[in-house]
Amino acid sequence: MESLTLDTPAGGLHAARWGPDTTAATRSPVVLLHDSLGCVALWRDFPARLAEASGREVIAYDRLGYGESAPWPGHQPTSFIADEAEVFPALRDRFGLARFVVLGHSVGGGMATEIAGRHADACEALITVAAQAFTEPRTLAGIREAEQAFQQPVAMARLAKYHGDKAEWVLRSWVDNWHSEAFADWTLDDALHRVTCPTLAVHGEHDEYGSPAQPERIAALTPGPKAPRILSQCGHVPHRECPERLVAALLPFLAALEGA
Repeated sequence: MESLTLDTPAGGLHAARWGPDTTAATRSPVVLLHDSLGCVALWRDFPARLAEASGREVIAYDRLGYGESAPWPGHQPTSFIADEAEVFPALRDRFGLARFVVLGHSVGGGMATEIAGRHADACEALITVAAQAFTEPRTLAGIREAEQAFQQPVAMARLAKYHGDKAEWVLRSWVDNWHSEAFADWTLDDALHRVTCPTLAVHGEHDEYGSPAQPERIAALTPGPKAPRILSQCGHVPHRECPERLVAALLPFLAALEGA
């Protein structure tokens, strides 16, 4: 793994890249977008597994305010999902991404969708994992339950392990944005309609934050398989709960791109 910092007008973004164990990877890289409490470190060994199995370079970065990236200057706006597509050009420039595959987990799936639509000239494929396409009661209830769990000092200490003194900001951004008036009727539909590349929606059977209607909506409104890939006996975080099965689910889709 190689770590580096991307300079942006808002501050430095921590990024990392993993290469497959081949002398030259000619396939387009996979770019990962993390979830609301996530960061590069919380992908654990999934990027390395995916790089080795797919023969593709894998790139991940900490969004502004998360992990080792610079703090967000103030409150995160409710437009933060769509806004991430405006940050992405800095990553494209730094890594020279003429073509790429974008994979987003949870809210990162919404951001990946926005990126796929706005960078359609270069986005080879879109993969969403446990993504939300609209706000539903299960999403809001799961977030409130997690908020209560973070009242325990041990839980906040775990969050601070990855986000440092930004941990409270990270938690409040997640809870407060999703429970705001702006998110009451939020949907990803407009962004999904802009996607022109093949799309795979993956979801855990026991996802705590979204029903199967979420990946079904994503699959229905984008090109590609019209049935989502449901991972049995898996919850909201497949890359930690069942990384081998997640990689296995992605490989046929990625391999098909090479013959397209």
